[in-house]
Amino acid sequence: MYRSICNLLIFVWLFSGCSHTDPSYYRTDTSVKLTHLLLTLDSTIPHTEAQHLANNIVRRSQVLEEQFDRSNSPWVHNFMVNVGLKQKGLCYQYADGLYLYLKQKKYPHFAFHLAGAHIGEYWREHNTLVVTAKNGSFKDGIVVDPWREQGKVFVSRLKDDKTYKWVHRPERECR
Repeated sequence: MYRSICNLLIFVWLFSGCSHTDPSYYRTDTSVKLTHLLLTLDSTIPHTEAQHLANNIVRRSQVLEEQFDRSNSPWVHNFMVNVGLKQKGLCYQYADGLYLYLKQKKYPHFAFHLAGAHIGEYWREHNTLVVTAKNGSFKDGIVVDPWREQGKVFVSRLKDDKTYKWVHRPERECR
């Protein structure tokens, strides 16, 4: 019996490492991808500003993860918030937290917008942040979704996000 338990523990220990990736890998990878996407918004955007914004987005998203004490999938976390086991961490709270933080930073070449998909549908509604060039079109923006993938910020051109059809929500833009 003892030998079987030891073998099981060794097996679990050996293979548990295969499924784990250091979160800093995702932060670096996401920062590089986001910097590139931000630079495509307008040819006048300085590389240093785009890189600073990308790094700030990824770091702030990690802070929100910690503040919301999210240690499981977004769907499980939502359930825990909805039944009162956790206080915060719904998608709109991630979007609002990131939006308010970035608005304080005053990036001269960028604008920030709140967006939603499936508005009013209880089980499907989702909210996020969209970054555009200053005076740029919302439809040309970059989706920045810190809620969707646990531990990693999802980034994509708005038009390339196949999961959601985003709508600008200027009425939600918190001050």
